Amino acid sequence: MMIEIVAGSLIILGGFFAVIGAIGLLRLPDVLLRMHASTKIGTLACGLILLSSAAIFSTSDIIIRVIAIVLFILLTAPIGAHMIGRSVVSTGVPLWKNDGIEEGTLDSALHKEHSTPTGPHT
Repeated sequence: MMIEIVAGSLIILGGFFAVIGAIGLLRLPDVLLRMHASTKIGTLACGLILLSSAAIFSTSDIIIRVIAIVLFILLTAPIGAHMIGRSVVSTGVPLWKNDGIEEGTLDSALHKEHSTPTGPHT
């Protein structure tokens, strides 16, 4: 009974962090900031959900697989994000600048910036 409560809590916590990452993808203004949110939160959410499956099944076979999957995600997600970030910077994708925006007008400035397409893909 206690294992089910722990596993359920881990699944809910992992789902909560996944939703936070999705909100970050929608709300953040820049491709690099969005990538940061999806990489960090996605790794944490996936790790928590996998940890809950290891707690529920708790056989050595499943635990070894979960450890291998978590290590794979921890190794590949930052490397992939770094490579994507390097390609974004090297191709000249316009990045968000917070110059001259007053404190209360950030939402409207982001809305205005993202409602009109700019750059070579117009």
